[in-house]
Amino acid sequence: MKISRAFWDTSAIVPLCCQQDSSAQFRRLQRQMPNVAAWWGASVEARSALARLRREGKLTVKGLQQAIARLEAQRTAWLEVLPNEKIRLLAEAMPEQYGLRALDAFQLAAALAWCRERPRGRIFVCGDILLAQVAAQAGFTVEP
Repeated sequence: MKISRAFWDTSAIVPLCCQQDSSAQFRRLQRQMPNVAAWWGASVEARSALARLRREGKLTVKGLQQAIARLEAQRTAWLEVLPNEKIRLLAEAMPEQYGLRALDAFQLAAALAWCRERPRGRIFVCGDILLAQVAAQAGFTVEP
């Protein structure tokens, strides 16, 4: 079953770029949901995660270059949710309301803006447990 578009959090994008335990699961989801909506800052967050993996020795220099190339290739096909005042206002309340960190608050706010704050029946692809729980509370169908 192909879904027209799903919102992908950075925690789901990074395993598509380099080999991780969850990579096969997210690649399978990407085949089912190839049309990605993503937050404007997701590529920066993903590059930060990839650089951290390199510093931790989990990626070689070549592996990092390949992962960045995969990220850039994917990014060209994304529907990118751009920052605006509405997203900032939505995100500002989330750290207190849900205990989200700043970047996760922006991710969820961008997803809500993407679906015009009507998350019912919309897919939120996420590998972060807390963000996935909050997205489900907000009304999204969370994968995996």
